[in-house]
Amino acid sequence: MTPLMTTFTATSGAGAGMVAATTGPGAAVAESWAESSRATSYTDAELTGRIAEIERVIRQARMEQLELIAEADRRRLFAEQSARSTQAWLQNLLRIDSREAKARLQVAADVTTSPDAHDGSTTELPATAQTLSEGVLGLEHATIIRRCVRALPESAKQRAGEVEALLAANARRMCPRDLAKLAERITYTLDKDGALQEERAQHEARELHYATARDGMLVIKARLDRETGAKFVAALRPLAAPRPETDGEKDPRTVGQRNADGFAAMVDLVLDSDQMPRTGGQRPHLTVTIDFDDLKQRLTNGTPGTLTATEQSITAENVRRIACDCEVLPMVLNGDSLPLDVGTTQRTAPTHIRAALLQRDGVCAFPDCDRPPGTPQAHHIKHWIDGGPTELNNMVMLCPHHHRRIHDQHWTITLHQGRPMFTPPSSVDKSRKPKPGGKARPAAYRETLQGLIPTPRTPEGTP
Repeated sequence: MTPLMTTFTATSGAGAGMVAATTGPGAAVAESWAESSRATSYTDAELTGRIAEIERVIRQARMEQLELIAEADRRRLFAEQSARSTQAWLQNLLRIDSREAKARLQVAADVTTSPDAHDGSTTELPATAQTLSEGVLGLEHATIIRRCVRALPESAKQRAGEVEALLAANARRMCPRDLAKLAERITYTLDKDGALQEERAQHEARELHYATARDGMLVIKARLDRETGAKFVAALRPLAAPRPETDGEKDPRTVGQRNADGFAAMVDLVLDSDQMPRTGGQRPHLTVTIDFDDLKQRLTNGTPGTLTATEQSITAENVRRIACDCEVLPMVLNGDSLPLDVGTTQRTAPTHIRAALLQRDGVCAFPDCDRPPGTPQAHHIKHWIDGGPTELNNMVMLCPHHHRRIHDQHWTITLHQGRPMFTPPSSVDKSRKPKPGGKARPAAYRETLQGLIPTPRTPEGTP
């Protein structure tokens, strides 16, 4: 790979200590800084394009920096400058913390090729190096990909290239948080034993401490395994939701205050319950969104499950354990347990339809909505007043902000294979290109990872 070389020249006078890039990606960034005063003259489209272009150039410059870091490490420049390691040298040079310096050094080693490699070897992460060079993903994406590939068990090492290419391709359209979820899903798919051991280790590492501070307030510190953490989030989330607006004024409480109030409400509910555990305790509840027979078949082939409240993966072994001692609430699409439509006789979505919508869409189905958990609203795709039925296939979950935008700007919503598709008005996008919405569902993960899931082995003696 040919390095993207940039020349820097020092300035003097009032700007002493600053550097200006004269060639390469850095030059485009420097030029954009020089033209920053023009920002107010940009049209909305130009402003949007400029922001995206600068991000691409910055990421390309980051790839060049990674190549330079790898070369500096090969030359052991840190020794010449009396540093104990390249990481420490880089930390001092760039004034970044040790964790950031370590991440850059590790990624640099895996996305660059040593000039001494005469055996035709390539980089450890060629697909990641390519996307970094194109400026379509950042260092955090690359760190996640590297961590996932490095964590593959010996039995799956031969598939490292396949895994890396899959993650690099998805990184083009995913933020680091969603990419990390996909990487975790891959780990759970290819390393079931390791994932189960990790869950057991988390269970052993569980802890909760509480003490009364000098001012009389109770201080709680806890580390919960993912299963218990999911239960906690599922119980707290609806109780900590923002209060409805009153006379146009939003809930004045901070997130921390809402969580504290939600926790207090949860304690009150427990204390007021007639089912407070005295011997043994309550059995957990499991919400299932597929046919129960399908659930049993999926668990037998080792496919990991998902803790809906926290969107974390969980091994099939622990899903089976939970299911052994639970009450299963069937939430089967088009099933017989609960009718997922009430026709046009009822405008407000009843509880079971809201539950199905939340499972399908998440808190808000609008593309790239970052709305925190709160009070989502069920929107009729074909308006109820126009005869649109109150049923799953005619409804979509939206946060209050996007619910207003859908009505005010007249977006069009359709369902494609069960996934909401949002078509913007021409005032937002002249091409009116549909955008997929909804959350990343386990079904989508299964489709993405279909090629990675091993074929179940047939027991010996079975025809």
